Amino acid sequence: MILDVILRDIKEIYYQQNYSNDDERFIAWYLKKVYLKSDVEAKYAITDGMNDKGIDAVLIDEEKKQIIIIQGKFYNSSIDHEPLQEILSSWVQIQDLQTLQQNCNQKLKNKIDDIHSILQEDEYEVIFELVTTGNLTKSASEDLLAFQNTISEFESPDANIVLVDEPVIIARLDEALNYELPKIKHTFVLECGNYMKMTIANFKTVIAAIKLSDVVKIPGIKDRTLFRKNVRQALPSSTKVNKKIKQTIEGDNPDYFFLYHNGITALCDKLDLDDDTNTLDLTGLNVVNGCQSLTTIYSASLKARESNAYILFKFYEIPQKDIVNNISVNTNSQTAVKSRDLRSNDKRVIALKRTYEETFKDGYFIRQRGEERPADKDENKTVDLVVFSKCVMAWYCQRPNIAYNENKIFDKYFELLFKESYESYDILTLVKWFKLIDNKWNSCCLNLNENLLAIPSYSKFHLLFAIQSCFCAANNQLDKVPFPSATIKLLENPDQVLDVALNSLNSAFDMVIEEYKQKDKIFNLQNWVKSNDSVIKIQTSVGLTMRVIGNIPGGSDLKKSLHVQPEKFFLRLKAD
Repeated sequence: MILDVILRDIKEIYYQQNYSNDDERFIAWYLKKVYLKSDVEAKYAITDGMNDKGIDAVLIDEEKKQIIIIQGKFYNSSIDHEPLQEILSSWVQIQDLQTLQQNCNQKLKNKIDDIHSILQEDEYEVIFELVTTGNLTKSASEDLLAFQNTISEFESPDANIVLVDEPVIIARLDEALNYELPKIKHTFVLECGNYMKMTIANFKTVIAAIKLSDVVKIPGIKDRTLFRKNVRQALPSSTKVNKKIKQTIEGDNPDYFFLYHNGITALCDKLDLDDDTNTLDLTGLNVVNGCQSLTTIYSASLKARESNAYILFKFYEIPQKDIVNNISVNTNSQTAVKSRDLRSNDKRVIALKRTYEETFKDGYFIRQRGEERPADKDENKTVDLVVFSKCVMAWYCQRPNIAYNENKIFDKYFELLFKESYESYDILTLVKWFKLIDNKWNSCCLNLNENLLAIPSYSKFHLLFAIQSCFCAANNQLDKVPFPSATIKLLENPDQVLDVALNSLNSAFDMVIEEYKQKDKIFNLQNWVKSNDSVIKIQTSVGLTMRVIGNIPGGSDLKKSLHVQPEKFFLRLKAD
């Protein structure tokens, strides 16, 4: 039983020392084992305790645009109405975040602020997960269905309740551990003239136009087991691409669906086609490209069942795991077109790439998503457009609080960031500073506050800004920014300046926490790192350090190494 596994695992020192009871340890175990969260990230997500309002943990997945609200029930018995009533109560309270925040515990107060700001910014899906080692009673199962229907009627935000019981925990755990799950079997009755069979690269292949009414009958769509070999899982129905798919199905011309869609790629261990009966028997069926489409079609199943629309399927009989994995990766290189994709062909970006690669013959500038570094190019001299743009925002604009936001960078601020070109040595040095931070971060050797460690997509750029601020403060150039190439010598021995930057970022965090305590206000970390106050606090903290650095062992030598000629400074780019 999974209960025995969990009981064994949560006896480990990490769970015993960081969580006060088995309920919290169970949630932490689930976050770490299933969602693969780090120790710090798991602890940051948990809100369990007095006045948790039935919300034990909150996860925010920015990539999938999901807010996952978890309630855990860790016992080996039947589950009746109470947990479901708690979830429904949580949903009702989510509709009034202000009141919920006034009455909940401090950990949840912070999360409520996160939820509020995110729902204001983007279209997110809210998923309530009831995670339990017990079993629902019959009446509780009926309540679950009723609650799911109730929640689905709300237009905004999109929401759903998911039961994560023992079989689902095991399946998700197996997926996380890359184990094999039970094979899906399915039979299609194909329409004569709407399919063809062939052999491609010695693999049996069938290409067929299949009605949407037959598509919704495929097992494994609802519980996502059909997509377990897909490198990307389903995004919420509120995304632009999925909305358009649904609009086509439910619109005036659903027959055009086949013309608008690229098709589905499905792999199986065994494929048998009987031309006499037009039946296609599939064993070990997996969809490796088409997860978004099939889940969206399933969400509009009533219309799909009535429709005469078709969708293209490509079925391959490929039992070899290595080839299956390669197909999954390669067929998922396409996603919805984003601002960065459109900007990748901008003449300024192309010119930047050309100049950089002419300067560094062994260097490479990645400007398109999915593009890979050629084998003959130096990894240390490889620059990614997105990373570089975020670094420019943190360094040249002194706005690390905006650097996390890819959409803003390539929409609102693109003209500013790429108004003029950048010297190749500045590009390389700037990215080297970021790679230094990234490598240290990945090796878990940064002495940074655990709250800041839990939000790497923000904190890495604040740390880069803190490094830059050290050069500004040491040279009394607070209103200007150093050219990155002027700082390259310090990259040979960066540990001291990195320590100063880390301490300054920690001090800035402590400073704002103390302010909020004195004012008796609720502090929200994500809101702070997105605000200009985080910039001001870091600059203040670095400035204080530089004033007394001569009294620190090795401080005088560090200050000398931070010296940059005045002509190597320039006015910052104003992204305000």
